[in-house]
Parts: sequence; C-alpha cells; structure tokens
Amino acid sequence: MSLQIVSPTGGIAPLLRADGVSLEYGHTRATHDVSFDVYRGDRFVLLGPSGCGKSSLLKAAAGFVKPAAGSITVNGAQVLGPGPDRMVVFQEFDQLPPWKTVLENVMFPLLMTRRVSRHEAGERAAHWIAKVGLSGFEHAHPHTLSGGMKQRVAIARALAMQPEVLLMDEPFAALDALTRRKMQEELGRLWEELRFTLLFVTHSIEEALVVGNRILLLSPHPGQVRAELNSHQFDLASAGSAEFQAATQRIHRLLFGERRSDTAPDRGASQAPHGRSAAP
Repeated sequence: MSLQIVSPTGGIAPLLRADGVSLEYGHTRATHDVSFDVYRGDRFVLLGPSGCGKSSLLKAAAGFVKPAAGSITVNGAQVLGPGPDRMVVFQEFDQLPPWKTVLENVMFPLLMTRRVSRHEAGERAAHWIAKVGLSGFEHAHPHTLSGGMKQRVAIARALAMQPEVLLMDEPFAALDALTRRKMQEELGRLWEELRFTLLFVTHSIEEALVVGNRILLLSPHPGQVRAELNSHQFDLASAGSAEFQAATQRIHRLLFGERRSDTAPDRGASQAPHGRSAAP
C-alpha cells in the first residue's frame, strides 16, 4: 500500500476547519494561507521543520492566537478564544501546578469550568488516571514523577474534560527515546479505545507516521501547505518495514527536496472518502 496524497470527501462535515489561516507575530509571518479539515475521530498531524508555524497553528486552534487572515472553526463555530471543547497538552513538564497532587491536577479544569460537582470531578479524575496507567499515584506531586508520568497526567487532565478536539503540541519531544516510544504506544491504545479527535504537532517524520492517520506537510518559514497524506496504514509495529522507510524518505523529499508547485495537494485528483485510503 503506497503513501497517498488524499483529500477526504463524501459529504462529511469537518469537526475542525482551518480556512486560509495566516498567522503573524509583529512583522513576521509564521504561516501563509493554510487550510485543512480535521474530521471526527481523526489523528491529524501537523508536520514540518522548526519555524514552519505548526505550533502556532495549534495555538490558533486552541484560541490562544488570533489569525491575521482566515479563520478556524469547530463544529461550524468560529474559534474566538480558549474553550473546554479544545484541551491542550504541551511539551513542557511544568504545565502541571506543582503544589497540586495528580488527582487535584486532573480535577482542576473540571472544577474551574463548573461542569460537574466536586464529587463527580473526583470520580472522573480517578477514572482517567487509571486509564493512563497511574493508579496508585493519585496523591503524588509532580516533582516525584518522571517526565513520561507527568505527560500521562496532562493527557488524563485533558481527556477528563471530554473535549471535541485534543490538541497536543510536541508532547513527547522532551522524553528519552524509550519513553517516547512507550507514550506513542499508549496514545495509540487510548485512541483505539476512545476514538477521540486528535490534532498533533511534531517535527519528527517517524512520529507523524506512527501517531497520525492523516498528515499535513508544511513548508519552511513561513509555513504553507506542501501536501496532505494518508498514513493510517502505519503503526509502531511497522516502523522498521521497508514501506515505512520509503514513506519516511518520500516525506523528507516532499518537505525539503521538491518545489512547492510539484507537491501542493491536488484536491480534485486523488481523493478518498473519510476513513478510507485512495486507490493505489
């Protein structure tokens, strides 16, 4: 099965849509005219080199950054600021308040948004702590946890809110190689069980192939769309295969070795219904 350039169709409305998004910081343009659709249940990856604006796009989707041009919508409503329908897991380990226990950290956004009672927040937090494999650590403080455990807490905190979209900004980049692989595996296991919608940022081609079912390639600064690819056929088990290595090399060529005019997605040519691959 070859790596296909695709654009999902079939009349299914996207859950999250970026339409012609340009982002600027002062006089510096981070992204230019970026458009993409994320469908319910997608594991959609923004992939590109440092400085291409992929993290800025995720922050715009979260409502932290306002586009200079274009718009981002969730369920058809324009994103105007942060909201509980979009929860973010960052790369930094200090995203957890250090004075709160694991249980208190996971409960915190539930209580702040007043979505549930304290009792229900505690029950829901305990449920998600168990889901990420941290039963027994409910009363531990962040400084006693490893980097991977801290990221599990952040994931539990985000999923406990039952967001429409889970946003992850290079969440495993600061972990050692073995822990990073384990976290990728656990994220895949959680997705197989829960089928949440994921928007994931990385600069690792291998991680993009392992985590995502669809990948948007962004050019170097300012970020523009190079191609949109199906990658649902890959997982950790296929990471050493010849097909996986060929896909890695092809993506590298698309990002760095070919002209944009040769690689921009043709949205009228190689299309496939959502959840299916294009014909080889």
